[in-house]
Amino acid sequence: MHQRLLGATGLRVSSLALGTMTWGRSTDEHEARDQLTAFVEAGGTLVDTAAGYADGGSERLLGGLIGDVVGREEIVLATKAGISRRHGSREVNTSRGHLLATLDASLRRLETDHVDLWQVHVWSDDAPLEETLSALDLAVSSGRASYVGVSNYAGWQTAQAATWQRAVPGRVALASTQVEYSLLSRDVEFEVVPAAAALGLGILAWSPLAGGTLTGKYRTGTPGDSRGGSGDFAGRIDGYLDERGAGIVEAVCRAAEGLDWSPLQVALAWVRDRPGVTAPILGARTAAQLRDALAVADLTLPVEIAAALDDVSVD
Repeated sequence: MHQRLLGATGLRVSSLALGTMTWGRSTDEHEARDQLTAFVEAGGTLVDTAAGYADGGSERLLGGLIGDVVGREEIVLATKAGISRRHGSREVNTSRGHLLATLDASLRRLETDHVDLWQVHVWSDDAPLEETLSALDLAVSSGRASYVGVSNYAGWQTAQAATWQRAVPGRVALASTQVEYSLLSRDVEFEVVPAAAALGLGILAWSPLAGGTLTGKYRTGTPGDSRGGSGDFAGRIDGYLDERGAGIVEAVCRAAEGLDWSPLQVALAWVRDRPGVTAPILGARTAAQLRDALAVADLTLPVEIAAALDDVSVD
């Protein structure tokens, strides 16, 4: 698998990342082990998790596998802080104290003394931006994180945060931004992508297959064992199943037939090679699905097909 620099930093990461959002929830230890093994064997290095995934269960499961399936020094370990669940409801807290306490808890669950990339999971108006960003500076200066980034920031938020970090010597420059990006979700191209390019941030694309919609699995209905059949994801999947979405999925499937690829590989190759993207994050339900996605590492989407997909999916 190809390695790419993360934004304007010297950190090298694999061109595909392994996402672990369902680990510790619908993905058990056996399946997680198979996925991590397949990912590493394919040359993958960037593994992404978050303190808020499964209330820390994802980090705990991943931490138990590091050192067994793969050596700590062989992967680029990324996690996020700022979203948690209390009393059954989602809570956002990006204050300095909360972020740093969350990082310490993440390190314990991950069974490591540092993460390679630490990201603020979401923007919040409840904490001053300079306070939030000071937590990133402290994480790096204390050795608990090597690089830092943001996640789910709008274009102006990305630019403001990155500019603040560049304004005074001694602050840690942002390495990356993690955003939703796929053929069915291209809004980030208007402001986030240009901001990231101007300020040297690598883009990590989550949900590059639009929750599996771009695999074509929902063309004739919703499989019961799919994410679209789950209460956690059904609402988001339904939003892709309109007339525009159906047309994009059909174009992906036709391209796949012509190339003798899977629709998954077509959609994934498209987003992987978009300007500014360092790596799409793969959140497979099974190791078999992950292996199909990892096969795209050796594939390049023909320019003509990429252009045709651009045309059919542009808003």
